[in-house]
Amino acid sequence: MTVGQLVERGARHHAGKVALDFFERHERATYAEMAQVCDRYAKALKAFGVRKGDRVGLMLPNRIEFPIAWFALAKLGAVIVPINMRYTPREVEYVLSDTQAKFAMIDESAWPSFSAMDPWPAALAMERVVVVGESPDSRATSLTHLLQGAAEAPLQEEVSPGDLLTIQYTSGTTGFPKGCMLTHDYWNVTSYASACRDFERYERYMCWSPFYYVDGSHLLLKAYWQGGTLYMPNQLSLSRFADWLKTYRIEWVQLPELIVREPASADGASVCLKQVHQFGSWSAGAMQLFRDRFGGRSNGYYGMTEIGAGTQYPIEVEEMAQAGSLGMRAPFRELELRNEDGSPTRDGEVGELWVKHGRAVMLGYWNRPEVNAEQFRDGWFRTGDLMRRNALGFYWLVGRTKDMIRRSGENIASREVEAVMRELPGIADVAVVPVPDARRGEEVKLFVQVMEGMQRSDVPVDRILGHARERLAVFKVPRYIAFIDQLPRTATSNKITKRELVEIPDPLAGVYDAEEQRWR
Repeated sequence: MTVGQLVERGARHHAGKVALDFFERHERATYAEMAQVCDRYAKALKAFGVRKGDRVGLMLPNRIEFPIAWFALAKLGAVIVPINMRYTPREVEYVLSDTQAKFAMIDESAWPSFSAMDPWPAALAMERVVVVGESPDSRATSLTHLLQGAAEAPLQEEVSPGDLLTIQYTSGTTGFPKGCMLTHDYWNVTSYASACRDFERYERYMCWSPFYYVDGSHLLLKAYWQGGTLYMPNQLSLSRFADWLKTYRIEWVQLPELIVREPASADGASVCLKQVHQFGSWSAGAMQLFRDRFGGRSNGYYGMTEIGAGTQYPIEVEEMAQAGSLGMRAPFRELELRNEDGSPTRDGEVGELWVKHGRAVMLGYWNRPEVNAEQFRDGWFRTGDLMRRNALGFYWLVGRTKDMIRRSGENIASREVEAVMRELPGIADVAVVPVPDARRGEEVKLFVQVMEGMQRSDVPVDRILGHARERLAVFKVPRYIAFIDQLPRTATSNKITKRELVEIPDPLAGVYDAEEQRWR
């Protein structure tokens, strides 16, 4: 099936049921209404010039226009390019230029970052930009104007399951984000497998993740397979989360460990949760705390944008979550652990996870032939994650070969942050490493080596942070800054040995804390 066909299926089987409820915005639509308005959007976008294969940037927050536009573009056979609302002009321009996007749909709140792009993407004319809300530029088209006169009659276009639907950008070791090419089949197979995972049907889902990440769209399709209602807040709120669960009688939710530990979630008596997916890696203590407070099931899985789910928990052995396992291989997945030379790793030993290329695995990285050649080997995709597997087929995550930082669920490529910080005058070189953090998992630490003949005071932390905030999304901006006389390097290749920087006994001694605005 295509995603457009799934939308039509939902309208046939669950016509009068609410499909989406953006409760803080008071926006909701039934399955039948979603199908009708998607056809209207699709006809309007086609009249606007959007054709099959055209890349269309979507820079929208959690509002009902995002899933409607997503579905409409899927029906047209266009390619959606989701853009993080927190991206700076530099990052927005990179994504639009990399995909050669011809069209864009932008929320009015994102206009300052979008309009400040310099240089402007060559393939994108301002006349092909649609603004959701008030349009600050007369050359752009407001969504209201675009939809005027568009009919809601069904739209039939030649779209197949193997067609490209999304170019989803994700951080990687090459520095700047890479675009994962995801087909209609990828989205339907991964969401269907998720909907069937525990043989339960849920009526009320909640997703707090932004739609410009894969989680939002994935959970929407998961709800569509089951005919459930997806409730969506504007953004995650630790203090209000438990109240949302009670008010809307949520049965299934993706839950960060922070919510479990939040005092406001202590009273779980009136919560209707049946199943929780663990967002990120929970500690064993958090799992027990969740069971004590809420009483529902909780498990997680290993996944990444490139492959969807790689592992999952069999519901019969839920206790393996207490042992820190990520579960066993997921449907449509063939997994192997391999050594550096590509040979198989024996049970109990640590190896890199390789995933067989097949259904619901990305086609590859957009416009990155050299990266594809490196990461795909003889029909296998190299994840860059180090794991251990026991004789029963259960997997444990050990570490990452990639130079990545995982902060509050966000993947941050160290090389991207380093490339930006090296632009600052007075800096000879930098290194970015993770620092363990109880609240966010990991924090970003920046080591700065100033140029020979200069003092540290010549490159003050205010200037460093200002430079980072202008050019990086807020979640990528280093929290900790440390000056170092000489970055450690290998004798042969002169590469920075980050292992020495990570293994400092007290990583916060003598650093500047940008959040607390003080030297430690």
